[in-house]
Amino acid sequence: LFSGILSMIIIRTLRKDIANYNKEDDIEDTMEESGWKLVHGDVFRPPQYPMILSSLLGSGIQLFCMILIVIFVAMLGMLSPSSRGALMTTACFLFMFMGVFGGFFAGRLYRTLKGHRWKKGAFCTATLYPGVVFGICFVLNCFIWGKHSSGAVVWFGISLPLVYLGYYFGFRKQPYDNPVRTNQIPRQIPEQRWYMNKFVGILMAGILPFGAMFIELFFIFSAIWENQFYYLFGFLFLVFIILVVSCSQISIVMVYFQLCAEDYRWWWRTFLVSGGSAFYVLIYAVFYFVNKLDIVEFIPSLLYFGYTALMVLSFWLLTGTIGFYAAYMFVRKIYAAVKID
Repeated sequence: LFSGILSMIIIRTLRKDIANYNKEDDIEDTMEESGWKLVHGDVFRPPQYPMILSSLLGSGIQLFCMILIVIFVAMLGMLSPSSRGALMTTACFLFMFMGVFGGFFAGRLYRTLKGHRWKKGAFCTATLYPGVVFGICFVLNCFIWGKHSSGAVVWFGISLPLVYLGYYFGFRKQPYDNPVRTNQIPRQIPEQRWYMNKFVGILMAGILPFGAMFIELFFIFSAIWENQFYYLFGFLFLVFIILVVSCSQISIVMVYFQLCAEDYRWWWRTFLVSGGSAFYVLIYAVFYFVNKLDIVEFIPSLLYFGYTALMVLSFWLLTGTIGFYAAYMFVRKIYAAVKID
């Protein structure tokens, strides 16, 4: 219901904006431009660190494809909830094979952002997020004296070449077609209001997606930490779709406000702000640890927060990627709809 109301407001506001901008062009008035049309010459200016941004988004695409397939297959009853090992093994192998899609999207975006070093970009995509995951798992395994070296070998043998393959084809493909040209000299950004601060945006944007899924989070935490079985995969699939919709919409609203405030540095900000719900997941994890679990020893506590850190990082990448691509499509759409001399 909330998503429907938000969509109506966004569409009506944009139609009014576009009609006003195009009417001004028809009259050929010398009125000064204002609002988001004003930054049309800078809105597609490549951001800082385009390689790292495209690599993180590539990993986010990998996670998105993997989670979508795992939940869908589990919903159809092909994966037994009582066999957790099968669920985790399927997820790990799917993540590795989805490296082709992750690499493809990362490569194409990197080329769109005027990047040239595709081999370095592919290596960054293939190692940045998995490297952090392996680093945390290695530290945790050192404490519980477990060795899982075979996982690293499989990853190097399968995921790395697939990411390179996808990145190569993505980089060779035509870059995304942006509807307006970028000016040579960047325009000055006016002083922003306090509520346009990045951290305020993260806190505001994270509430809606988290609210859409926090009840489901309780069942997932119970299944992981309290040895209960999770059977609600159909409901989880529905919640995942609602999460995708809410992340996309909140990202579009935030980028619209930012462009109306004449701040065109939206690339990194959209990714960070869209992943704001991960912050609330972290707070919920701490609340769950304090109120629901009776863990007092150091090693179990370390394991809990170590695996929670992986969960929060993955969730941030997932929601940030969903929000980024929604905002990117939105920005391209609105600037294609106005007449620009």
